[in-house]
Amino acid sequence: MQPVEKEAGLQAIGRSKGGLSTKIHAICDALGNPTDFHLSVGQAHDLEGADIFLEDFVAGALLADRAFDADGRVLEKLAKKGVEAVIPPKSNRTEPREYDKELYKARHLIENFFARLKHYRAIATRYDKLASTFLGGIFLASAVIWLN
Repeated sequence: MQPVEKEAGLQAIGRSKGGLSTKIHAICDALGNPTDFHLSVGQAHDLEGADIFLEDFVAGALLADRAFDADGRVLEKLAKKGVEAVIPPKSNRTEPREYDKELYKARHLIENFFARLKHYRAIATRYDKLASTFLGGIFLASAVIWLN
């Protein structure tokens, strides 16, 4: 389990536009099977998960959405490790970069995983108070998803 933000304590609950929430950061393999998770408060940016996951990331390519189009925090780290960044550039980028559009089509696998994870009511509605208990439920649901 990854540590949660200090300000959120042991609960990883924060405020976002929809009220109290928790953000689940996940990494999936090439088949769409989950390999690692991290929780953060609801108002945290997606790059917080990237900061944690990229430390030990080993793969040929990383498929991510536009939120991860950050030079210093993501793209440079991937380039140092020799990992191909398959991340579409944000519309406000001054120098648009190229990415593999055909490979990017496989990003639906992580979206499909989150859709299957939301079938578990306890995960979708966050019944657990502590982040460690909630993360344990995510791991259990992920194991069931992986086995099916």
